[in-house]
Amino acid sequence: MMRLPRPPAAVVFDMDGLLFDTERLYEEAARAAAAELGHEMDAAFFRSTVGFPWLATRARLIELYGPTFAVDELRSVARRIFQDMVDKELPLKPGVAELLGLLDELDLPRAIATTSARATVEHHLAAHGLAGRFHHIVAHDDCVRHKPDPDPFLRAAGLLGVQPEHCLALEDSHNGIRAASAAGMMTVMVPDLLPATEEMRALCLHIVGDLHDVRRLFEIAALSP
Repeated sequence: MMRLPRPPAAVVFDMDGLLFDTERLYEEAARAAAAELGHEMDAAFFRSTVGFPWLATRARLIELYGPTFAVDELRSVARRIFQDMVDKELPLKPGVAELLGLLDELDLPRAIATTSARATVEHHLAAHGLAGRFHHIVAHDDCVRHKPDPDPFLRAAGLLGVQPEHCLALEDSHNGIRAASAAGMMTVMVPDLLPATEEMRALCLHIVGDLHDVRRLFEIAALSP
């Protein structure tokens, strides 16, 4: 039976690929944008950039396509395509509503730590009426160093007023797992586009199918003597 080593005093969530099914949409948008600019981008390349901030991805794109590639135009076109997609559909990942409901019952504070911009976070939360369900947001502009550096998770713990080792971190990306683990948090992976690897298994307490499984971890903890 899956258990946590101690009851969490707070929860820190990633956003893309964990709360919202957006990584798939980002992939579709990036590949469509590349095609619009006359280039091919395969899924393997896109997935190798998941969890990285834009500057790191930008450097990878220049390395792939060459120094004359219109990398900033690609980003602009991809953003337009992505926004068109999310205006039509911004799906929640399975178990989000149920887990947040349980955390409300348990009166546990929670934060989001993401490499996305704050405006994007606020847009996505508002689209599902979730703006008031998280006590703090740590977005891209709030940190100088980003995942896999632990700074976003350490900042979230500080805002929540909880020591990192008493926080449960929920992540889908490899860089997110590296960051949460380096911050000293109890870390659970909910894989999305990226499968769990041996490295991830070594860094995580558990690897679960979805957020329903995370909710069950809390229920088990509540029943434990």
